[in-house]
Amino acid sequence: MNSRQTYAIEENALFPPEKDRYHLYVSLACPWAHRTMLVRALKGLENIISYTSVHPVWKHTRPDQDGDEHRGWVFTASEDLLANEEDTGNHQHIDTSDFPKSFDGNEPDAVNQCSSIREVYEKSNDVWGKYTVPILWDKSRKTIVSNDSSDIIRMLNSEFNVFALYPDVNLYPESKMIQIDALNAWIYPTLNNGVYQCGLATTQSAYMEAVKQATNAFDQIDNILSKQRFLAGDHITEADVRLFPTLLRFDEVYNAYFKVNSRMVEKSETLLNYCRDIYQIPGVLETCDMEQIKHHYYCSHKELNRFSIVPIGTGFMKLLDDQHNREQIGK
Repeated sequence: MNSRQTYAIEENALFPPEKDRYHLYVSLACPWAHRTMLVRALKGLENIISYTSVHPVWKHTRPDQDGDEHRGWVFTASEDLLANEEDTGNHQHIDTSDFPKSFDGNEPDAVNQCSSIREVYEKSNDVWGKYTVPILWDKSRKTIVSNDSSDIIRMLNSEFNVFALYPDVNLYPESKMIQIDALNAWIYPTLNNGVYQCGLATTQSAYMEAVKQATNAFDQIDNILSKQRFLAGDHITEADVRLFPTLLRFDEVYNAYFKVNSRMVEKSETLLNYCRDIYQIPGVLETCDMEQIKHHYYCSHKELNRFSIVPIGTGFMKLLDDQHNREQIGK
């Protein structure tokens, strides 16, 4: 999901690990950005690496420039936050869409004072046009370190241990690297990205191939997790960090919106309890915002949902508070 060079954070390098030097730009709706927030929480880096969460609904990034049709991630402006604070019950709205000007956690860009993620890229002299999140930003050199979630989560896992509250948490241990890489290699194309292949398919045949792969991957993961607590064994690893955001969004978004309606997490005892297990790890709950997730998907793609109607769903998030049985799996 990256469009530029990724630099390494390491000692005696151009980008050394330091407290308060790096900043994450994320959307709480985006599954790729969610990975980085999960690792930040699991490692206990909340007081080391700051973050800004954009508004979940895409908007025009150059609304005053004729002919510029780019729509993407934008920051909540200070006046939008004020408007919501003054709201006494009826949300303030923008454009003609029925959603709030800001959600809990949305903030203006205090680091670069940009109005959009596009502007953050342009500040780093990146004008290639793929303005994605997450971004790991170096406040000292004033540039992007990486916009690839796979690289960012490995940096956060290994390069900030001297500052981390939980340095013993290792999501990519040497003894499991081959196994984790192998899991990532098939879960990403078939499920993480596979749900997008279903939702964005423009022919029935393309959809049928994508949904077949996604369904088979879902069942294969269900089978693995019926025998062991996590994807690579008894402990949570990077493979779980990459899977969890997809499963969290599966029932409320991908099942309906992307037409991956052959399966539901809620109907799998194994995967529902697996999601509960991860969700109940301290710090993870704060990274999960279903309201922003649903508003992003259902309101950002007018070609898929013309009137931006957000379905009420089945209350998946409430299910995650219930007790799970994962400690006994595989024992």
